[in-house]
Amino acid sequence: IDGVLIAAPARSHAELVISAARAGKGIFCEKPMAITLDEADRAIAAAADARVPLQVGFNRRFAKGFRSAHLDVVAGRIGTPQLLRSLTRDPALNNPANSPQWVIFLETLIHDFDTLRYLNPGAEAVQVHVMADALIAPEYKSKGFLDTAVVTIRFDNGAIATAEANFQAVYGYDVRGEVFGSAGMLSMGSLNDSDLVRYLAQGIQADTQRLDTDLLRDAYIAELNHFVDCLRTGAKPLASGEDARAALAIARACIESFETGKAVAVQGARR
Repeated sequence: IDGVLIAAPARSHAELVISAARAGKGIFCEKPMAITLDEADRAIAAAADARVPLQVGFNRRFAKGFRSAHLDVVAGRIGTPQLLRSLTRDPALNNPANSPQWVIFLETLIHDFDTLRYLNPGAEAVQVHVMADALIAPEYKSKGFLDTAVVTIRFDNGAIATAEANFQAVYGYDVRGEVFGSAGMLSMGSLNDSDLVRYLAQGIQADTQRLDTDLLRDAYIAELNHFVDCLRTGAKPLASGEDARAALAIARACIESFETGKAVAVQGARR
């Protein structure tokens, strides 16, 4: 066995990463890699000590549109990033009673936090402010479950970003991103099943993707192929443990911002 894929519940990820690293196995871990920054540090250190690749399941880095946008920003095609946006909307709210606390930040928006870093390469988040609520299932708010959130993020290069999530988009799974820069704008993500649009007496219609595994199918395949390549060559994964830690630092700051109602500095983010 050369590598393992960790897809257990999120609270067990860090210890499983550490165990796999100590066994000398390459690791693909679903997001989030850890729940606390201390856990993340221990996981990263274990993989480094064992000299095994550690890749995290940030699949949008491997979606063609997001990857192309990242390369365009790196190439300077839109100048300096100034405004960024990333969103995640799930098609239906499932089992809120069994969802862990802060799932919207740690397991959903963490995709968007990583995406915003990916679309603003070389920059790190320094401050966040959160507005969040239980608008779909308000009866669960008292139990710590939130289903709707908007996060504003300031980066150290001056760029301002928004990340938003909602757990009930009745029209289908929805993932999009945008980068506005001094020399242009990039927009990525489409929930359409195909480019077919129906113009009928009842209205204009288009089929939409219902599941993330449909919308991001190619990205899921690409990230696992990349993991295999890293096992073969020893290359560092494009979605690394350090990337996972930086996204987690944003998520932890979001929890503090929600609890205090104030803007919060992002602590301990590093590359």
